[in-house]
Amino acid sequence: MPDYDYQSDIRSFSQVIEDIGRKDDPRLYLGELVDAFGERGFGALMLFFGLLNIAIGIIPGTTTILGAPLLLMGLQLAMRVDQLWLPRWAMKRWIERKTYREGVEKVLPRVRMVERLSRPRLHVMTSELSEVLIGVATVALACILVLPVWGGNLVPALIISTFGFGLMQRDGLVVLVGWLGVLGVGLFIWLAWELVSAAFAALFHVAGAA
Repeated sequence: MPDYDYQSDIRSFSQVIEDIGRKDDPRLYLGELVDAFGERGFGALMLFFGLLNIAIGIIPGTTTILGAPLLLMGLQLAMRVDQLWLPRWAMKRWIERKTYREGVEKVLPRVRMVERLSRPRLHVMTSELSEVLIGVATVALACILVLPVWGGNLVPALIISTFGFGLMQRDGLVVLVGWLGVLGVGLFIWLAWELVSAAFAALFHVAGAA
């Protein structure tokens, strides 16, 4: 895997993800992505990998490659680790750069629009305590994301992307939107559990009566 030296701190997030796709190497290594956003912290990496899961997660096998780093990010964010660590074998995993470019083209216009609207606000939502809680939520969402369920990656990846963007921009309002998404997912899981439990209870009742 070659070395990369992206000076991501002097460019917008949208410019960085676009520049990555312009490289000639047909393979896009996970290590290249981490290097490209390392200076921006966990927020940028969470946003980036979340967006990739949304854009190309439908391709078999990609949610495992792209979701596993999110799981580690959540754990390290919750533990207040300053810089992301990934095992060397993971840094050598890769996807086709052409696939990456096609995925980025789908999300880039929306990213640029949100960038223009975002600004630092509601600082309590991006405090150290908030980062720990976001890390815990990210772990739970990443566990759902890596499951081999067709289309099951969309909502968790979207919420993680929202958290990441809010942390990167220090925009507490965006983080709040992410928490509303977590609340919605939790409510959905609870209602689904209640319905399934009621269905099984009714089934066992009928079987017992027979």
